[in-house]
Amino acid sequence: MGRDIGYGDKVVVLTGATSGIGHAMSLQLAAQGARLILAARDEDRLRETAAACRERGGAAHPVVTDVTSEADCRRLMEECLAREGRLDVLVNNAGMSIWSRVDEMQDLSMLRRIMDVNYFGSAYCTYYALPHLLASGGRIGVIASLTGRLAVPTRAGYAASKIAMTSFHESLRAELNGTDVSVTIMFPDWVATDIRARSLGPDNRPLGHSPAQDSHMMTAERCAEICLRAIARRRRGHILSFRGHLGVFVKQFCPGLVDFIARRAIRKGK
Repeated sequence: MGRDIGYGDKVVVLTGATSGIGHAMSLQLAAQGARLILAARDEDRLRETAAACRERGGAAHPVVTDVTSEADCRRLMEECLAREGRLDVLVNNAGMSIWSRVDEMQDLSMLRRIMDVNYFGSAYCTYYALPHLLASGGRIGVIASLTGRLAVPTRAGYAASKIAMTSFHESLRAELNGTDVSVTIMFPDWVATDIRARSLGPDNRPLGHSPAQDSHMMTAERCAEICLRAIARRRRGHILSFRGHLGVFVKQFCPGLVDFIARRAIRKGK
């Protein structure tokens, strides 16, 4: 992403900054000259990401954050304000995944765990960022998932968390009518990242491998570019693939056909 699309000197809080889409967004924002507050759990990787951002011309400050902790999310925003004096953009990107049929799950605590990360983590960050975004007329970006729009086998727990995340922010958008704060919700299709290898399997442990063919997927860099452009333009939301748009449209008239296509896609791993 070469041309400046509006992030120059903007103060941006980005969660899940050390891997996948979040890492790609970190580097692209840095190249735009953004002032980054980077959040993730792994301190070493967070420092490495911040250093890489500085090499690209952005100011980057790492804040070790577990988004499942309300106190951590509050502290993240407090540190942003103490350091930069304002907040212009919040990007809720931190997330985890489950890859398991419901009837094969051996430990249902994974369902609460994924809600804590994907839903509550984004809700906490948004809540504590909101007063500062209202003051700046800022932007909220939410990295949801196409599974929040279309039913996909093996993704029930993940989809539920992304639907909750989406509905929370859609309702917030309605509440913010009349203010200058925008809420942009992105719905990526499959993206080539390591999230599938880190997905929880039926035993509530990381799979350790990707059950899908990453070569058929959008790159994290391309996904990051599309997401950041949409957030900068204050779009309401965006589905990132043609088949996603088609699936959402066809679902209104032939939901069984969409279910069939989704089952086949999971079997083929693409």
